[in-house]
Amino acid sequence: MQRVVIDQPYVFIPPRFSRVWHGLLRMLLPRMLRKSYGITRIECIGAEKLRDSIQAGHSVMIVANHCRPCDPMVLDSLAAAVRTPFHVIASWHVFMIGWLHRFLLPRVGGFSIYREGMDRESLKCAVKILTRGKHPLVVFPEGIITRSNDRLVHFMEGPAFMARAAAKQRSDGKVMIHPVFIRYFFEGDLEKTARPVLEEIEHRLSWQPQSQLTLTERISRIGDALLTLKEKEHEAQAGSGTFAERLQRLLDHLLIPLEQRWTKGRHDGDVMARAKRLRSAILPDMVAGNLSDAQKDERWRDLAIIYLIQQLHCYPCGYFDEPTPERILETIERFEEDLTDRARPHLPMRAVILVGDPVEVTAPSGGNRETDDATAEIRKRLGGMMEESKSYRKTPS
Repeated sequence: MQRVVIDQPYVFIPPRFSRVWHGLLRMLLPRMLRKSYGITRIECIGAEKLRDSIQAGHSVMIVANHCRPCDPMVLDSLAAAVRTPFHVIASWHVFMIGWLHRFLLPRVGGFSIYREGMDRESLKCAVKILTRGKHPLVVFPEGIITRSNDRLVHFMEGPAFMARAAAKQRSDGKVMIHPVFIRYFFEGDLEKTARPVLEEIEHRLSWQPQSQLTLTERISRIGDALLTLKEKEHEAQAGSGTFAERLQRLLDHLLIPLEQRWTKGRHDGDVMARAKRLRSAILPDMVAGNLSDAQKDERWRDLAIIYLIQQLHCYPCGYFDEPTPERILETIERFEEDLTDRARPHLPMRAVILVGDPVEVTAPSGGNRETDDATAEIRKRLGGMMEESKSYRKTPS
């Protein structure tokens, strides 16, 4: 389990932008992206739309999909194209990975947000950045890394709320939200890249390499085996029915008892909203230090189940109906990350950043309907850009 939950008192980490540190990191970024994520080339499509909004003096928010861990670093190429650095909101746990992250991230424009509760300091910082309008603000409204380039999960309403709050405070100029979709294309030898990872996973399952099968057949068998292991761990027996039915049954089996224990049986919202609600109920006493070791261990076990719930939610049903090279690699990466907490890079990967037309956000006139409408509009546009971005795949000559 990756350390995405911190049982320490939250302290807001503000941005401390430094042109020196940002410039140094930008020089190192191509090497980092290649070595750690397999990104060998980045293209920006429609950067002039973002540049026009900036040059017009508008406050700009960039709302992007979040399918890979490297998305914030990839977006620096867009920042270079429009010649202005970005601020980025990042989950607090990212800053807590180590001292280097805590030092560098604020100096390249990052600041923290607490996922397990209301973070007023982060919201105030975001609104202040937008009100000033000096640098664009990047927000990932899905709130998680999905590892699914052909799927958008539920959007949080925070970005639209922050944009409306900034529009209320601005005395001149406009607040614009630019939808940005990041698409990754694998341009190497898929069989050669995938084979060693699948063989390692099969070895972990005590299998002989299933090299007589196609890649999709091997992946399907591994997925079935991993789901069966979790079913037997938590339900004592393998499930029956389709993959989608089994997955939903396991999610319900894991979620409902936790909700009965921690949130009085409340189960509205999507899986990610329910998981966040559970963490918000479990963590306060852990952070306050009011528990015995046995009680803390019990809560860590519940948090591990919530982590598993999020992992399961990131396996979209029907994703292999059209098994593109990227979908195959995304699934293999999920397997490897869920088993080892890390996924190796697969070269060469080309990233395409598609910038959409801006959505003007006005000051709120009352109620939450306007925020809901703005969130729905941004999601709709990103959905259209998700389909449009597929056209940038290069066909072999």
